[in-house]
Amino acid sequence: MLDLALAGFFALLLAMGLKRPFIWILCYLYVDILSPQIISYRILAALPVSQIAFLAAFGGWLLFDRKEGTRFTWRQGLMAALLAYCAYTTLTATFAAEAAEKWAWVWKAMVFAIFLPLTLRTRLRIEAVALVMVLTASALIIDGGIKTALGGSGYGTLRFFVENNTGLYEGSIISCIAIAIIPIILWFCKHGTIYPPDWRVWTFSAALIFACALIPVGTQARTGLICLGLVCALYLRTAKHRVLILIGMAAALALAMPFLPQSFTARMSTIENHQGDESAGTRLAVWKWTLGYVKDHPFGGGFEIYLGNKLRFETVDSQTAGSTTLVETKVVEDAGRAFHSSYFEMLGEQGIPGFAMWVLLQVSGLWQMELIRRRYKARTGPDEQWQGPLAIALQQAHLVYLAGSLFVGIAFQPFILMLIGLQCGLWSYLKRIEAPDMRVARRKPVAMRPMGTIAS
Repeated sequence: MLDLALAGFFALLLAMGLKRPFIWILCYLYVDILSPQIISYRILAALPVSQIAFLAAFGGWLLFDRKEGTRFTWRQGLMAALLAYCAYTTLTATFAAEAAEKWAWVWKAMVFAIFLPLTLRTRLRIEAVALVMVLTASALIIDGGIKTALGGSGYGTLRFFVENNTGLYEGSIISCIAIAIIPIILWFCKHGTIYPPDWRVWTFSAALIFACALIPVGTQARTGLICLGLVCALYLRTAKHRVLILIGMAAALALAMPFLPQSFTARMSTIENHQGDESAGTRLAVWKWTLGYVKDHPFGGGFEIYLGNKLRFETVDSQTAGSTTLVETKVVEDAGRAFHSSYFEMLGEQGIPGFAMWVLLQVSGLWQMELIRRRYKARTGPDEQWQGPLAIALQQAHLVYLAGSLFVGIAFQPFILMLIGLQCGLWSYLKRIEAPDMRVARRKPVAMRPMGTIAS
């Protein structure tokens, strides 16, 4: 039954796209985020679903979509330059076969992120893309939230629909994404037009935000806890009643503490005591190895270069009994451990040039969203209330990603590249609709000074 429902929904999206080709864009977002072919048992599992949606999205835009007002932003050009550089490092990669395997999905994710802003010509399209991204990710989040509430949590044991550990199905990644979309959910509660805000939208959004907050508990991913703390701090930055909200957050935390699993609190304690945690020690050793590797190979080693690392580090475990403290030191040796950080992932795989382009791509997005926020902050027009809050939501989501990516290798995560494409689309759309007003302002004649006045 589930197999038929997934296949039927995919077929429905393709059929609807025959009348509205932009729906094929939304179809690809759905397929790339959820990967229904992984959940399917027979029908979609036997079809090249991603390729079909990819070709439909591009073909529909090329053949049927209007191109008026389409702009290619410099951030899209930056992504294209980074894509070309990644192609070069893949050709010269140390581990050629493994690099080619990662390149097979990276190039599609980047090409779609470059392409997506070209299709976002209206507010409705921008909102539709954001809504599909949130609702598709929420399918995994709601599933994980229900299982967590029923006691099915655990590090590496929480399963989303199926037994899989790739993409958003991986615990640390979905924890980061679940918290990152909370600001966007709140934006829909106030400014959405596809589903106008009412008690039903607020009820669903509140339940979804609660499920998002449960994901770090269910996956027991320390990344999620850090992201949750950051999103609370970012929300306070723009909130009107900061003191009341802060009191409410503290009360919610106090009420939740007794219900948190002991395994969760024990794992979160390793954030402070990282020296006694072998996982944290491995990450620090990998990061140290990466810095040494880039010093000798400034242009990087291509995708999956971490397979060449060899690590040796110490862990320190201290136990206190009365007035006696027993300190135990253990030497750990390992090899071929992943970067566990987007920053070191980019530095090791793409070297200094690739890392610089990637950082510029992130920082420029934050700055563009800040410019939009400032530009629309004081506007009071009837159709000028949604732009600034959306920019804030996208900025906050991006900041949460950047915080989470400190500890997870998601530099090329397709969901985040879609988020960047959405930022580019919003920036390009607002520049286009404001251009006529700016031209009129430049053409407006300067008022003549009355006769007899003295220039100051």
